Amino acid sequence: MALDDKLDGLKDEVVGKAKEVEGKVTGDDLRETEGKAQGLLGKAKDKLADAKDAASDVVDDIKEKFDK
Repeated sequence: MALDDKLDGLKDEVVGKAKEVEGKVTGDDLRETEGKAQGLLGKAKDKLADAKDAASDVVDDIKEKFDK
């Protein structure tokens, strides 16, 4: 599941960068800003996926300690 979240975040980063560059080339400030926002959303999704992984690891460690 976390891999899906990371891929979704990466997709947003790549598409956002493409929109940002397109906006710069065409002089479309709105498109450029939209791209920057989408790129930031992608980075946030990536950080959230990392947090989910870390939380899952902690839960797994606690389960292992109780199983002993």
